[in-house]
Amino acid sequence: MLHKISLPEKSFYIKSLGFFSGILLFILIYFFANLGAEYYNAKLVAAIAALMATWWIFEAVPLAVTSLVPMLLFPLFGILSATDTAPQYMNSTIFLFVGGFVIAIAMEKWNLHKRIALNVILLFGKSPSKIILGFMAAAGFISMWISNTATTLMILPIGLSIIYKIEAEFGEARSSNFSKALMISIAYSATIGGVATLVGTPPNLIFQRMYKINFPEAQMISFGGWMVLALPIVLIMMIIAWLVLTKLIFRSDKNLVLNKEIIRSERNKLGKMTYEENAVLVIFIITSLLWVFRSDLNFGAFTIPGWSNIFSSAGFIDDSTVAITMAFILFLIPRGSNDHKHNFVLDQDDIKKIPWDIVLLFGGGFALAEGFVQSDLSKLIGQQFLILKSVHPIFLMTIISIVVVFSSELTSNSAQTTIILPLLASLSKEIGVDPLSIMIPATLSVSLAFMLPVGTPPNAIVFSSHRLSVWDMVKAGFILNIIGIIVVVIFFGYIY
Repeated sequence: MLHKISLPEKSFYIKSLGFFSGILLFILIYFFANLGAEYYNAKLVAAIAALMATWWIFEAVPLAVTSLVPMLLFPLFGILSATDTAPQYMNSTIFLFVGGFVIAIAMEKWNLHKRIALNVILLFGKSPSKIILGFMAAAGFISMWISNTATTLMILPIGLSIIYKIEAEFGEARSSNFSKALMISIAYSATIGGVATLVGTPPNLIFQRMYKINFPEAQMISFGGWMVLALPIVLIMMIIAWLVLTKLIFRSDKNLVLNKEIIRSERNKLGKMTYEENAVLVIFIITSLLWVFRSDLNFGAFTIPGWSNIFSSAGFIDDSTVAITMAFILFLIPRGSNDHKHNFVLDQDDIKKIPWDIVLLFGGGFALAEGFVQSDLSKLIGQQFLILKSVHPIFLMTIISIVVVFSSELTSNSAQTTIILPLLASLSKEIGVDPLSIMIPATLSVSLAFMLPVGTPPNAIVFSSHRLSVWDMVKAGFILNIIGIIVVVIFFGYIY
């Protein structure tokens, strides 16, 4: 008789499989991969990356624990010293997360997120798919102008409040697919939206700079010119992502419909906005505006100067400066009512609500990405494109997109773009093809990695909601990775 395995046992066996598979992959790469003596450290980083990716996917050990592997193995194998590895776990991007999380915590504490959520539902619709579409449209549009990280931090608490509302009315089990689809849709739409403009994501600006350096006589691609190239792809990917999430992977119960009258009633129950709500709303709006207008916004025909230019040290200021400053202020604003225990809008107890495990998770991703760069593994990956100079341009574009998309799951998008684009520029000169035909697809592809929580900042942020497993992201993200590659190749191979 076959032994019937219970769900907890299945979970244990799956985690055990992932644990030992990760170790096996590490051993196989360490002992049998031959990248050459000069790339010995690159081989070590590849082995560590395989180990960490497997453990992350199977959640073989807690995700934050896997993120500590670079702190253990990088110094032991002589890849990076502990002194150089540790700062990757606490940098300006991490502080951007922390500041954004603090603002989100304030919104939740004073029910501002609930008020906004109820209004969003009334505006966009009452069915799950329409609500998700509304969130994707908002996140995608905002991400065109500010960082996708800041966008996700702004939208996440509003999305969570809607999830709380639907779970309260229909139960967590019945609402599970909607919760997962909404969380992932916020991350994916913020990532996709950033592709549409030159200022939407760092790889786009890196492309513009690299193209000018390598082809100084060529006409620069303007802000509007980039949008003409990228916006159709963004719109197609947004629609496909919405369909994949709501109609294929996480189909919600059709009867999961919120009654608008109930929503209006709930909104009315909130009454007038309290002093604390207004204070948090003002901070939220000011933060958003400071993010949007921090640096120059170049629209081609005209430029809106950024506010940071008024400081002589403008280059020292980034989005994390804004996030931490505004989060700091929330701990200084006194409450409207007398409360001897809680005298300010936020207090010491609220610091404990920051998802430090997710902060550590993303820090591990940064450490691994730094290992890729310092060991020259990223350079080695990029150089492999040079052996493809005899390949037909369409196949070349396809191979480049595949490599770039899947390697972006574990490496820094900005670092990867910086390394690969000069190599592609050289390759285009050697084989006599339009450099834009391979440099732009590579730039777009680097932003279309959706599978892992550490793949992009938006993925890591929504993963902090604890509504998702790594497998939820992998099964949806893999499909969109493949579709993204196909869309990019079709557009640049047959349309542009």
